[in-house]
Amino acid sequence: MTISPVIRLHPDDGVLIARASLPPGTLVADGVTTVERIPSGHKVAIRPIAVGEPVIRYGQIIGFATVPIAPGQHVHVQNIGMGDFAKDYAYCADVKPTPNFDLPATFEGIRRPDGRVATRNYIGILTSVNCSAHVASLVADVFKKNPFTGDNPLADFPNVDGVVALTHKTGCGMTQNEPLALLRRTLGGYARHVNFSHVIVLGLGCEVNQIGGLMEEQKLAGRLRAMDIQEVGGTRKTVEAGIAFVREALADSNKVSRESVPVSELTVALQCGGSDGYSGVSANPALGAASDLIVRHGGTVILSETPETYGAEHLLTRRAVSREVGEKLVDLMRWWDEYTAREGAEMNANPSPGNKAGGLTTILEKSLGAMAKAGTTNLVEVLRYAEPITKKGFVFMDTPGYDPVAATGQVAGGANLVCFTTGRGSVFGCKPAPSIKLATNTPMYKRMEDDMDVNCGTILEGEESVEQCGQRIFDLILKTASGQPTKSESFDFGGAEFAPWVLGATM
Repeated sequence: MTISPVIRLHPDDGVLIARASLPPGTLVADGVTTVERIPSGHKVAIRPIAVGEPVIRYGQIIGFATVPIAPGQHVHVQNIGMGDFAKDYAYCADVKPTPNFDLPATFEGIRRPDGRVATRNYIGILTSVNCSAHVASLVADVFKKNPFTGDNPLADFPNVDGVVALTHKTGCGMTQNEPLALLRRTLGGYARHVNFSHVIVLGLGCEVNQIGGLMEEQKLAGRLRAMDIQEVGGTRKTVEAGIAFVREALADSNKVSRESVPVSELTVALQCGGSDGYSGVSANPALGAASDLIVRHGGTVILSETPETYGAEHLLTRRAVSREVGEKLVDLMRWWDEYTAREGAEMNANPSPGNKAGGLTTILEKSLGAMAKAGTTNLVEVLRYAEPITKKGFVFMDTPGYDPVAATGQVAGGANLVCFTTGRGSVFGCKPAPSIKLATNTPMYKRMEDDMDVNCGTILEGEESVEQCGQRIFDLILKTASGQPTKSESFDFGGAEFAPWVLGATM
């Protein structure tokens, strides 16, 4: 079978996507040949586009021509810019029944005493402030496995996945309103996370984010052990006390076992990073197909990265189960407009340089591809950063587009597994939740096979459909949730990537 050198995503599109680098003279449509080299994953025009005319991809506007564009030309930052256009929010217009499967799929999960189900079993060390970060790391390092030498201090505790210190750069020098509440909500979500069997929080003692205030505000009494370095008596004594806590907790933590549980116990964070022109063609739609399967089996998926939904939000408001839910999403977009204006930035500062090198031109184009991760089911709720997720189905959480910050909020909200698509090749983990990496194209997958779990480039090569790849991703999700390690876990990723969203001035 001969495969076309370009990909058409919608009948109305005025641009096509190059499967590979196309030299001048390549036939891309009836009567249209390339007039210049088109890089892999980039766009080529197939009809004339006048100045100010919309450029259409996915059947949607991705920008406006800034100079005349002729058929066969490379379409990118040199000839597309942003512009205003009317969006029809049409609240609830596309809501449709989402019947669950009669026989829900299952995985082997860890049932906690309170009934919740974990996919991993960690002991966590949280910090109230950056001033206690090094002490927390000293405690965790005593129990750290070495992925290269095979040394494992936890060899006698095979049911414990690890001891992880989650440190951050804030907790003091901050205003005591929204920034503090946001940090505490994030830390509270991790303290309660189902993938932690035991948690200790270390503070310095004089910080703004006092542990007592954190525990009271987040109702954490009885859920964790707390220590202040100043009160305990300094670094050495605190490290010794922290090590003693972990050693005391290990035997109890190791008592867990896995049992068959329904997919309704899964909450999956959807992420993309290091995106390219293929992200919205292969990996993101395939993850969307897997997301639909998760929802139909009774589970939950979380779409986030609000700036990377900007310009495509009108497609999600149509799927909102109520006008109230849809208006929450629109309100988030208005907040981000005001926030970026206040900070002297603009929404189209995203895509990143790497995204643009990969073929993405505007935030509108990136957003349309990014939202494909959420599949086609109804939008049941819109949440603030790190808010607890209480509804089943497809939910949206407000986060920045920066991957570590976004995923941190999703996991704080309750995600017990992460799926992360990448075209350029992001390396990432997100303890205590396992992270599955999905490559958009085969060359990058082969180049970074030690880091990638799934090759979605098979879609581009005609080897499988989006639905078939989505089923493959869904099957891997079940295996991962059942304990099979991911590539990022093999390198012990996931501690350094903890990054709560920092708002407000540093004082």
